[in-house]
Amino acid sequence: MYEPALTGLVIIDPYNDFISEGGKLYGYCAETIKALDTVEHMKQVLAACRKAGIQVFIAPHHRWREGDFLRWKHVPPSQAAAARIKSFAEGTWGGEFHPDFQPQEGDVVASHHYLSSGFANTDLDLMLHKHGVEKVIVIGLRANTCIESTVRNAAELGYHVTLVKDAVAAFNFDEIRGLVEFNAPSYASVILSTEELLAALPGGGNE
Repeated sequence: MYEPALTGLVIIDPYNDFISEGGKLYGYCAETIKALDTVEHMKQVLAACRKAGIQVFIAPHHRWREGDFLRWKHVPPSQAAAARIKSFAEGTWGGEFHPDFQPQEGDVVASHHYLSSGFANTDLDLMLHKHGVEKVIVIGLRANTCIESTVRNAAELGYHVTLVKDAVAAFNFDEIRGLVEFNAPSYASVILSTEELLAALPGGGNE
């Protein structure tokens, strides 16, 4: 099902500020990260995809810089909140990728998305096409914003989408349920746990 030549892993916003203790947003996400074992599951998915020869893509959020949104006519609430706390600030530890998700040679780091979708105003779609990707496996943060928006856009653009439901996190479990139970089923062709995905990947015993 997940032919390596046609499949890409998309990791959304694996920043220290989100998934490392001490990150500016970690405290908001800690309950779901710990309960779902999100970071460990993200690591397992990444390792299995690398082993299977599946291309890795990272879709990062814009890193905050002084003066961002200064003369914007309209600033959505989530961007205003990011500006207040300076999340993912450029040149800071919080704005770096978690050590376990540092890009390796051959990985693709897409241009930054400003709001939620990994596709909006970025080169992610172009990079996926250039690598021949038709199917995307999506993991990362935050469930009801960047994950949901990216999953929706991927489906709109014609990709077969797999959401790994325990390799995501959010500020609370209502946000997780909103994604997994109500919204993603309209866009993700497959919704799996990490264990189920690993079994379905080449070499996982359920090819």
